[in-house]
Amino acid sequence: MQKRLRAQFASFRPTGRWRLRDFIAAAGLFLATAGVVLWQNAHLVILWDLSYVLDSATRIALGQVPYRDFPFAHAPLTFLIQAAIIRLTGRVFVHHVLYAAVVGGLGTVLAWRIALDTLRGRLASAWPVSLLLAAPLTVLGIYCILPHPSYDCDCAFSILCALLLLQRLTPDVGAVSKSNPSNLVHAFLAGAAVALPLFFKQNIGLPLLLVTLAAIGLLLAAKLVRRTPATTPGTPALLAVLAGALTSLAAAGLLIHLTAGVGNYIHWTIQFAAQRRLPGFKNMVGVYAQPSLLWMLPCVAAALLLMHIRFGTTRWFSRWPRLLAFVLLAAPFLWTLFTLFLYDDADERGDSLLALWPLLLVVSAALTLFILSRNLSLRTLLPAVVLVAINGTLLSQQLWGSTYAIWPLLILLIAEMIAFLATVKPWGTSPGNLRESSILAQALAAVIVATLLVCGGLYTVSEERLSYVQLPEGPAVHATLPQLKGMAAPGNFVPGFEELLRFAAADIPASDGLILLPGEDPFYFATGRLPQFPVLLFDPATDPYSPAQLLELARSHNIRWLIVKRKLQINEDPTPQREATMQALLRDFKPYHQLQAYDVYRRPY
Repeated sequence: MQKRLRAQFASFRPTGRWRLRDFIAAAGLFLATAGVVLWQNAHLVILWDLSYVLDSATRIALGQVPYRDFPFAHAPLTFLIQAAIIRLTGRVFVHHVLYAAVVGGLGTVLAWRIALDTLRGRLASAWPVSLLLAAPLTVLGIYCILPHPSYDCDCAFSILCALLLLQRLTPDVGAVSKSNPSNLVHAFLAGAAVALPLFFKQNIGLPLLLVTLAAIGLLLAAKLVRRTPATTPGTPALLAVLAGALTSLAAAGLLIHLTAGVGNYIHWTIQFAAQRRLPGFKNMVGVYAQPSLLWMLPCVAAALLLMHIRFGTTRWFSRWPRLLAFVLLAAPFLWTLFTLFLYDDADERGDSLLALWPLLLVVSAALTLFILSRNLSLRTLLPAVVLVAINGTLLSQQLWGSTYAIWPLLILLIAEMIAFLATVKPWGTSPGNLRESSILAQALAAVIVATLLVCGGLYTVSEERLSYVQLPEGPAVHATLPQLKGMAAPGNFVPGFEELLRFAAADIPASDGLILLPGEDPFYFATGRLPQFPVLLFDPATDPYSPAQLLELARSHNIRWLIVKRKLQINEDPTPQREATMQALLRDFKPYHQLQAYDVYRRPY
């Protein structure tokens, strides 16, 4: 019996053994993705996003503790990583660019390997198809669209690491998993990895952690009644996953308690963050209110029905339903390609590409429920984990704003869909030959990849996701100060920032406290000054104070300088109650100097 089970499930077991072609493919995917990230950084800098991460990391590197010493609405790991880079290599912008390029490249490689393990044993040409599916990530990888260090991107990378570890747990074939200590260590590390996304981004990591723990609990309960297949890891391995997750949470909780305080952490990252950023239920489900679903979903449903129907025994009558099914499945992607000729505006083209997300999420959810009803295992539960992570991400800025870092997760759902289609056989026939289903699945994969490569490439190149900032036409202007090496952007934003840095070095004593309104520039990273005011970025998601409270804080912290940026790179000044804030602060601060893009005020006492 044990030998028969081993043979039956061998093709479903992922392998870590690499051949020469694997190393070549991984190198190609890594270099292509990293190249796009470096190219993005070579011609644009998004000061708003960059300043929050690097200035916060700088104050942490200088010894200030988030949640305790200053209000902080985000989980800490991205900022701790950037603070470590600052401490180890100094304050040089290009070092953080290299970090984004490396993580972006590794993210594409990880997504490829997860897709390969998903397809292996279910599709004869798993290796080339998985490589094909990973190709769009060279332009849509986690750091390709927003190329600066970001918590969403780091969280997506940590999710990929956790998924790979979970996917590669040894199946419970006989007593293999019970007698293999290395698999228990692997399971423990997988559980620990599942907890890490929570400390990169709360709205993504918390749902992912909860659903993973629920999935492990469900599998343990199913094992008690002997309802799980042999592809599921054994009870010791599942318990090791739980132990790893709980140990990771306990260690993080202890560290937070000893530094920032658990109460402070919960207040700022859960209560305050939810108050400022958690959308209402209508906005949550609004992701799926896409008019295109009214025709796309019926096409997919009809295609799946046709794939299960057998018409006659002759070659033509048995094949035409599959041909029609392929046309119906490919129609949404071919339509997206066609819109490139239909629309001239980059915004409309971007919306057409993003409209594929709700379609693929709905189809993936339906397929996942169908498969789970027939086969409950860790492998079949992983798509549910991916779906929860994606929907958790969409809580931030819904469809348009939140998808920039999680395209690899969408590719994993597509790989699951392709694997399912390759195993569909008409009702009433023997499992036997699935050649036609395999051909259909491969052809559909090619259409999807062509759509994502072409439309996704244009989406990235057009910087449509970054249209919330001004990116004037013309060549990029590069920074000249050594700490800003590698920074560039079209327009006068970088030279204007460097003018401010030179003025501060000459006229503002290093010991004086400042307020920079709205805080668009990475001033503290560039100068190495220790921030003396609690708020660095004046945005509804990061600024908890009223105008009157800001004035009182400026007095209590002995802030001597107020620097107001007039010419913002971001399209709209997000400062909460800007007029009231300026009126309150100008009661104490008087005009001192005017720079090209900044008004400088000084408190005379």
